[in-house]
Amino acid sequence: MRTLDRLALSLLHRLDPEVAHRLAIDALLLGWGGSAPPADDPALSMRAMGLRFPNPIGIAAGFDKSAQVVRPLARLGFGFVEAGTVTPRPQAGNPRPRLFRLPEDGAVINRMGFNNDGIDRVARRLARLHRPLPSGRRGGAGVPVGANLGINKDGADPLRDYPALVGRVKPYADYVTINLSSPNTPGLRDLQQADTLRAILDAIATAHPERPPLLVKIAPDLPDDALPAIVEAIVAGGAQGVIVSNTTIARPPGLRGVHVGETGGLSGRPLRNRAQAMLLAVARLAAGRLVLVGAGGIETGSDILARIKAGADLVQVYSAFALQGPALVPRLKTELLAALRAQGFETLADAKGADL
Repeated sequence: MRTLDRLALSLLHRLDPEVAHRLAIDALLLGWGGSAPPADDPALSMRAMGLRFPNPIGIAAGFDKSAQVVRPLARLGFGFVEAGTVTPRPQAGNPRPRLFRLPEDGAVINRMGFNNDGIDRVARRLARLHRPLPSGRRGGAGVPVGANLGINKDGADPLRDYPALVGRVKPYADYVTINLSSPNTPGLRDLQQADTLRAILDAIATAHPERPPLLVKIAPDLPDDALPAIVEAIVAGGAQGVIVSNTTIARPPGLRGVHVGETGGLSGRPLRNRAQAMLLAVARLAAGRLVLVGAGGIETGSDILARIKAGADLVQVYSAFALQGPALVPRLKTELLAALRAQGFETLADAKGADL
């Protein structure tokens, strides 16, 4: 990390986490995220959902909640960008403070509550990504873009809202994620029950027989014996993949951060072991029928390779990026290439599912 970048990150970490996040978004809007990164090594390229990803590292939903900085995030070197979670109507989210750093644990706790600008404004921003650039080149972010969709805290009707949300973003998103697993919207996680999940997916399929690939984001707190029915519901409902996993309401032993007692979803390093084990279980149940995205506690290239070997096609980061800043992305790529070579794989695709 350059000295200037290290200094800027140190200053941001002296601020309230949500203020620092807003400043980071503003900096990206002002173009301070740098120019286009160097081309990725072809060994890191992955194909999934009919899309090509220049590298497997995506920024998870939660950073760019309202699709304000999709293109600047792509310029930081991410292989794909997922915006959201966005809801039908704008909402302010939960009262502050609602975002807490646990740097000693490499973790973050949030109870944001789906604060976002609402689907209409987000859809317009995604549409603008496809306009021709001033240079005359075709628009777009340069990498696949996903839209993560959720429901409002009040007045929600999942069988109505999720199909409507998909309809608003399907012309502009390369894939769509249905978020049923945030712990910060009352009742949301109940939608992961197999019968309810299947009903939501059926409603989406009926309303939109043609749409982008659909992913379902699930919680790490699901009991292992619930996974077989959930995986079968996802397959039968016509979804193309699963993101494993969202934040956890559990508090693993040994956490040291002063904010460990705060309520909300815990993400980052303490989630790594559970997310890895859950991914492996889902991969075995899916048996190649679903695209898998590994998330939770990824902070090294070796972490990424472990998820790929456990069956993931792609991975997502959030907490490590929030704590370490943009220097994380090139470091992960360098470490991932080194881990590939050390373990005797020529390409990342060769490593997929090696542990299954």
